[in-house]
Amino acid sequence: YMTSYSRLEEGRDWEANMPERKWLYQTPMDILIKASNGASDFGNKFGQPLIAGSVLTFEHEEGGKKHGFDKVIMMAGGIGYGKKSDALKDTPEVGDKVVVMGGDNYRIGMGGGAVSSVDTGEFSSGIELNAIQRSNPEMQKRVYNAVRAMAEMEENPIVSIHDHGAGGHLNCLSELVEETGGHIDVKKLPVGDPTLSDKEIIGNESQERMGLVMKQKDIDYMKKVAERERAPIYVVGDITGDQKFVFENNETGENPIDWELAHMFGSSPKTVLEDKSTASQYAEVSYDIKKLQEYLNAVLQLEAVACKDWLTNKVDRCVTGRVAKQQTAGPIQLPLNNVGVMAMDYRGIKGIATTIGHAPVSALIDPVAGSQLSVAESLTNIIFAPISDGIKGISLSANWMWPAKNEGENARLYAGVKGLSDFVCELGINVPTGKDSMSMTQKYKDDVVYAPGTVIVSAVGEVSDLKQVVEPVLQPNFESTLLYVDMSGDAFKLGGSSFAQVTGKIGTEAPSIKSASNFAATFDYVQQLIKEGKILAGHDVSAGGLITALLEMTFSQQNLGLKGDISALGSDDIQVLFSEKPAILLQISNDQIPNIKKELQAISTAVYEIAQPVQSTHIELKTLNQELAFDIESLRDTWYKTSYLLDQKQSGKELATERFQNYKKQPLQFKFPEGFSGQYDALGLDPNRKTSTGIKAAIIREKGVNGDREMAYAMHLAGFDVKDVHMTDLIAGREDLSDVNFIAFVGGFSNSDVLGSAKGWAGAFLYNEKAKAALDNFYAREDTISLGICNGCQLMGELGLLYPEHKVHPKLDHNIAHKFESGFVNVTVPENNSVMLGSLAGTRLGIWVAHGEGRFRLPEAESDYHVIAKYSYEAYPASPNGSDYHVAGLASKDGRHLAIMPHFERSIFPWNWGNYPAEQKADILSPWIQAFINAKNWVAERV
Repeated sequence: YMTSYSRLEEGRDWEANMPERKWLYQTPMDILIKASNGASDFGNKFGQPLIAGSVLTFEHEEGGKKHGFDKVIMMAGGIGYGKKSDALKDTPEVGDKVVVMGGDNYRIGMGGGAVSSVDTGEFSSGIELNAIQRSNPEMQKRVYNAVRAMAEMEENPIVSIHDHGAGGHLNCLSELVEETGGHIDVKKLPVGDPTLSDKEIIGNESQERMGLVMKQKDIDYMKKVAERERAPIYVVGDITGDQKFVFENNETGENPIDWELAHMFGSSPKTVLEDKSTASQYAEVSYDIKKLQEYLNAVLQLEAVACKDWLTNKVDRCVTGRVAKQQTAGPIQLPLNNVGVMAMDYRGIKGIATTIGHAPVSALIDPVAGSQLSVAESLTNIIFAPISDGIKGISLSANWMWPAKNEGENARLYAGVKGLSDFVCELGINVPTGKDSMSMTQKYKDDVVYAPGTVIVSAVGEVSDLKQVVEPVLQPNFESTLLYVDMSGDAFKLGGSSFAQVTGKIGTEAPSIKSASNFAATFDYVQQLIKEGKILAGHDVSAGGLITALLEMTFSQQNLGLKGDISALGSDDIQVLFSEKPAILLQISNDQIPNIKKELQAISTAVYEIAQPVQSTHIELKTLNQELAFDIESLRDTWYKTSYLLDQKQSGKELATERFQNYKKQPLQFKFPEGFSGQYDALGLDPNRKTSTGIKAAIIREKGVNGDREMAYAMHLAGFDVKDVHMTDLIAGREDLSDVNFIAFVGGFSNSDVLGSAKGWAGAFLYNEKAKAALDNFYAREDTISLGICNGCQLMGELGLLYPEHKVHPKLDHNIAHKFESGFVNVTVPENNSVMLGSLAGTRLGIWVAHGEGRFRLPEAESDYHVIAKYSYEAYPASPNGSDYHVAGLASKDGRHLAIMPHFERSIFPWNWGNYPAEQKADILSPWIQAFINAKNWVAERV
């Protein structure tokens, strides 16, 4: 990681050294940590709690002089939060046990860290193949569940924890014992390939594994939890306190590793890299104004600019039920959002936002400008989420991808790092973490290909209100205006732009940010507007330039265009429309415009009124030179075309064509229950309930499932006392379901679905006597109801739970596209007498689908089934899987048992929805919560 560094000479004041900061990649390990509030200790454990805002200093002796490091902040990767009490690892003590959780060791990821730092093609293909890590997400989920159970205890018994990354056990376990020393028994590490040598066992990077240090007294409990979660666990070593790191092989008597910790964690020698700057000469961008429409068609089809539907429709964008903002937006649900937001929890209004930015071609022209533009793009993306502390509340991660070790590239890298450092320091933002890949060179037998030096910047910040996130979807408010807000201050340069790319050029000048302080002030002012609810819609100007941003704001609406005048922006139409200099577009009500313009100008920010929304299928713009008209529907298809061509590779030509033809013909439309009010009081709900109601329910889960938390919360909110029942509980007889009246089989990939949807899970019921008896007894009772969603729906089909009288039960087959499908779609609830959805009959609601095998195969006539939900459009992709009769869900004839593929448990909050009707914007809950309330009321009448 990088830290801000200052050299503290003997007898000199700390502040006096502040101007001498330089950037380092790594700090020495033999250092003393001090804090301005007096806390002092070595390592991650402080003598007393740090006070917010206190300055950390690192000191060590070298060459007779004292050195200091200031303002060191670490941020781990990932999005989420933890308990304050778990923020710092404890120090292992002699007698503590070293534990490894996860899968077996294989010849996978051998030397991955080393191989990633050399040119591709330098080693043999066998070595490079062995260096590649493979993932096993189900194993990771099992281990995660077990670790989470420890973290959610009143007192977390885990002393220290570390993931297995580069270096495998060698890296993970050594860092666990680095303060004390430890001995690891190689023969206790699980091995899936008996041909592995001790060295390969120690250093491989296979599977998802975690290393832990725990007290001996806590091991048995951890084993019980791990067994319940089907998470492999191995006690592999001891904390010794001898300051040695030893891998023992008691069978051969030869220890693969036996050395002092100081050899691993002592001060490393400084590395000095020398390089010389080399000037790169690229051709200037040339163009013909008469070809503007031709250029636009080409720009819109570039992969960096074009629609990403082919990518976003195959990833689960609703899992956990805490997804508050994902890629798709608007009635047509096109992937336009540039900021992603996850809710902190199910009760509050706060979340965590994340974005990315990069400018690889601009960095070819000028590495400093490239670094600035990468940071700026991440910030002009995240600006549309209300960040709790404005720009000061954002942290960045810088991931450097560079063809280092080639002449001139280290010098360019140094310039890029320094440029980023200077820029973020002026903005007041930290870059506490990052990563690098210095091997961006591909060697062939007679050729070498260099990747452009790139920094990918990720931004993260706390969101103050989930419902205030602004989308790039123009709103049909005809008393509003679109403002162009210049975040750059630079000229409309074309170097490094998408426009330059379609002309076959790179350019000679890339745009930059002229004033970091103005950028920060503008950012914070826009944040204020968002929190005051004054921005109707907003979009950043980046890939594709201003014209692309304007078009994208209209793409996800129907019959909504723009009419405006951009002549004040400049005299060169091509430069104004296609330059990618940082800027943002804001849709503002007309009554707010004068004051907002005045306040932006007061902080020296250039702002222009450029367009107004109109009922039209065109964007009409007046420039200094001409009047332009852009056909939105035609250009939207052009923008979508690249996605269509890529989708042919995954869905086949027929279905890709059907998606291309229908995506704009299936806008979301809603019909809510009459008089619905999504308020807690109106629904009779207490979100802060902590007492028991005596109305009992249980979620049923198997290894790999990932829909249990959101299901449990929806049930709890409705008034159930909810139990967590794992299949291992039923198999072992710890649970028999006799004390619950409502069970829910949750979604996710049980047993990785390697044999088909839920077949492995069904086998766990059918071939385990106690589990089968518990299930049979539950369904034999008349005071019970059940729900299966997604994988749980597939399970109910496999077990024949809905229509036991049928000879052939409903089954779920592969989607017609034979791939995973994720989307926010319309479903219609027909007349039905089901317990959960009967009261929602006649409604048309939005809901998430996320499945690969959701195609209902129904051999009987539609009238032989109790249909409780159908996809509102009968054509693909709004009917995403090709189900018979376009069925989305079924219920038993008596309405007690319900199986549905779409995830209404992940759609109970308005911020869950891909698009929520504006007239219902005051809702706290969506109509789907009524399904769980109905279930609670039904059970309450019978217990």
